[in-house]
Parts: sequence; structure tokens; C-alpha cells
Amino acid sequence: MSGPSTYEPKTGVERWLDQRLPIVRLGWDSFVDFPTPRNLNYWYTFGGILTVCLMIQIITGIVLAMHYVPHIDYAFASVERIDRDVNFGWLLRNIHANGASMFFLAVYLHMLRGLYYGSYKAPRELLWILGVVIYLLMMAAAFLGYVLPWGQMSYWGAMVITNLFGALPLIGTPITEWLWGGFSVGNATLNRFFSLHYLIPFLIAGIVGLHVWALHVPGNNNPTGLSIKTKADTLPFHPYYTVKDGFAIIVYMIIFAFFVFYWPDALGHADNYIEANALVTPAHIVPEWYLLPFYAILRAVPDKLGGVLMMFGAIAVLFVLPWLDTSKVRSMRYRPLARWFFVFFVIACLGLGWCGAELPDNKVPVLGSIGLNFLWLGRILTLYYFAYFLVILPLLGFIEKPSARPASIEESVLGKGKSDASASAAPAE
Repeated sequence: MSGPSTYEPKTGVERWLDQRLPIVRLGWDSFVDFPTPRNLNYWYTFGGILTVCLMIQIITGIVLAMHYVPHIDYAFASVERIDRDVNFGWLLRNIHANGASMFFLAVYLHMLRGLYYGSYKAPRELLWILGVVIYLLMMAAAFLGYVLPWGQMSYWGAMVITNLFGALPLIGTPITEWLWGGFSVGNATLNRFFSLHYLIPFLIAGIVGLHVWALHVPGNNNPTGLSIKTKADTLPFHPYYTVKDGFAIIVYMIIFAFFVFYWPDALGHADNYIEANALVTPAHIVPEWYLLPFYAILRAVPDKLGGVLMMFGAIAVLFVLPWLDTSKVRSMRYRPLARWFFVFFVIACLGLGWCGAELPDNKVPVLGSIGLNFLWLGRILTLYYFAYFLVILPLLGFIEKPSARPASIEESVLGKGKSDASASAAPAE
């Protein structure tokens, strides 16, 4: 939705810079005068929240890397030293560790909003695909970072996840040994994991730039799923959405601060405060909470190779989602049947996270009386996860009857038959 630039340099310095490197013009057109649908709600503020989360992770990560020692004999001790001896090291580590969880919480809400309002549909297919690439890189960075403290969960998590590649026929063993840098998880593994963990966030930042670029070409989607038709459908990004995003960021940071200062270890695992020991296996090896649904999908398949393929397939299916949903209506606000299936999908994702956190043979509360354990619950929910994308969404486009939609974005805000004249400066809802 880009158009002619409205930026006018006011000083000699601005004119000089604009003729040589129009970076101020780029910022003005992208974040100040950018026309934005006037009906965006608070679900659309997570893009700004995620940008702040990424900046926090990069800044704290750079400082922590100055004190971390990527060696199996010293890594655990260096993390303890950061907590105890480095000035405000405890704060930096708590921010970084909990920041990963807050980052994933925001990205999951961001993705669910995109699914609900159909933000992956044309002409925003590439925008969605770039978002999924960012999500993949986040998962890689999170896993690599989980290994760095070199506690029990770090070591055994690295052992379990890297061994998964060994299930691939012919190439599995060479890939695993290449990841290890030897014949088992050791010092070479820790070194390369540290290097990649440091590098990936900058790669994410670059792709975020492409993501924002891809957003600014077709413009924002909106809760109605309607395209912008007239100027009355839009508001300038500043001050309406800068204020809205700013408020949402402040609220999110308050929640973030609660975990950092009052509950810093709530989202971690107690076993990771025990130094890595290759001779002692933890009773239950689990990843961080934001990877638990995929861990449950992995366990749901009895065959190792099948489990690996299903786990990666759960992410791969997101890449082709724009072509799987056959409905001509973007927003599920006007798709009553799809809305119910979406609710069940969210419940299935939460259920998979629960299954991943529990031992597979444990009985499910209430349902355990009929013999249902977490392994079988995970299998049922995995089936629905894939059915939602591969069966339900393609069929709904043919059988579902959408409800009536407003004629324009302006009408969805002001009501039918009302003009913008009476509310020319009214902020978005």
C-alpha cells in the first residue's frame, strides 16, 4: 500500500541527507504517514511487541556473551558467575532467559491472530511465509540457547534433539556427527552451538526487515478482512497506532517484569541448575514450554523416523497454508463454522503442550478412568492438528456459508449509512 512520499525535509541537514541517504524519508513513510486500516484492534499490536522483544534479546545476549565461556569445563561455572559476581548479571540473565519465553508467547499470539483474521491470504502469502521463517529461526535459536548453560537439561536436551537427525536414512549419521563435531555431544558441540546462537538473532533481525517490507507493499490486514477502498478507511500510523502500540508494549513489559523480578525460574526446569553429567539421565527430559507441542507430536508416532517427519511436518504445513485455505473470505469473524474449528485448534495446541510436559504413560485427569493416557491424547490431538490444515480448511471453503460483511472498513467502524464527516478525527477502535 505504498504511495507517493509525503516527507518534506525542513532543515539543510535533512535536505543534504535526503539527497544522499533517504533513511529519514523511509522511516517517515513506513511508520509515521503510513495509511493503516482504521479498525485495527489490540491483537495487531504484537508486531511492535515482538520488535521490542527481539531488541531486548539481542542487547542482553551481547552483554552475556562477554562473560560466558563456551567450554564444557567452564560453561556452567561461567553462568553461575554471571548470576553472582557480574554487576547486574542476575538481572541480565533473568531478562534474557525469561525474554525467550515472552518472545514466544507474543509470537504465538501474533500467529493465532493471523490465522483467525486470514492474514496469510493473497496478497500477503510472502508476508506469512517470511513470518514462518522467522518462527523457525526463533526455535533454532531457543534450542541452541537452552544448551549453553550446560546443565542437566541442556546436555540431555542436546543429546535427544541431535539424535533425531540420526533417524534420517543414509544422511542421518553424518549430519548428527557434523552437528556434534565428533561422536558425541561435547566441547565442539557447545562451541558451534554458541556461535550459531549468537549469529541467528541478527539473521532474524534481517528477515524482520523483509517482513516489514512485505507488509508495507499490500498494507495491513484488518479484523474485517476487507481491502482498503478509500482514504476514509484509513488513519495515519502516527499518532493513532504509535500510541496504541506503545500502550500495549508497556502492559506487556509489566508482565515481563513480574517474571523477571518475582518469578524468574517459573518457566525453566530445576534440573538445569545441576551441572551436566553424561552418566546420570534425568527422569523426564523435556524442552522449554514453547517447544512442548512439537515434542508431543514427536512422541505420538511410534516410529522414530515417522515422529521426526511429523514434527517437522507440523511446521512445514504452515508454509503452504495460504494455498490450503480455499475460502474467499479472509476473516473468521464472518465464517461461523471456521470459527468453531479454530477454537478446537487452539485447544488442541494447548493440549499438545500439556501432553509434551507429562510422561506418556501417565493417565489423563478425569479421562484416565477410561484408560486414556497422555500418549494417546497426544495422538488424537496430533491427528486434529494436521486434519485442521489438510482437511478442514480446504473443505470449509466449499461447504461454509459466510455471514454478511460490511461494505467497507469505514462502515465496520462508523456503522451503515454514516459518513466520516462526523468523525473525521476519530481514533480507531
